[in-house]
Amino acid sequence: MVITKDYKGLKKVDGHYEYNGNIETTEDLIIELDGWLYVTGSIKAGGSIKAGRSIESGWFIKAGGSIESGGSIKAGGSIKAGGSIESGWFIKAGGSYGISAGLQITTKETISCGLKIFAGICTWKNIDDSEKTITCSKLLSGTVEYGILKETGEVTKGKTVNINGKEVEVSQELIDAIKAL
Repeated sequence: MVITKDYKGLKKVDGHYEYNGNIETTEDLIIELDGWLYVTGSIKAGGSIKAGRSIESGWFIKAGGSIESGGSIKAGGSIKAGGSIESGWFIKAGGSYGISAGLQITTKETISCGLKIFAGICTWKNIDDSEKTITCSKLLSGTVEYGILKETGEVTKGKTVNINGKEVEVSQELIDAIKAL
C-alpha cells in the first residue's frame, strides 16, 4: 500500500498530513508525502513501513517487517517491528508503553518510552551483537530489557535541515523542543 497526498481521507494541515482513524494493510506500507504524517489511530503493516518523513500515531505503530523513517517515529502507544527500527530523528513511544524490534534500533537523536526496550528478539535466525544494538544520541527514558545500548552523544546542533523548502539551522532550542515531545 502506498500513501500519497491523494489518499482518501488524508488532509494537509500546516505543512503536514493528518488522517482520522487507523491505517492498516497486510502488505508493506510506503508513505510518500512532502510532509510528515499524523494518524489519530494506529498504523499497522503486515510487511515493512517506510516513510521519507516523520510518522506519528495516536495509538501504536506495528510492522511485521522493519520500520524506517527519514524523520521521527512517535506513537501514543507502543512501537513494534519484526525487523529493525530506523529513524533519522528521534523515536518515542508514549505513556507506559515500550519499543520492541526483532533486530537493531537506530536513530540519530534520542529514544524515549514509558517502559521497556527490546532489540534483537529475532526468532527466525541467529544474530550477532550488531543486530541487537540500540543506537541513539541519548536514551531519555525507558529501560533496556534486552539489547546492547550504544549512546553516541551526537546531536545535530549547528547542522541544517530542509523544512518546507527552507534551510533551517538546528538550534539548541529546537533540540530541546524535540526532546520535550
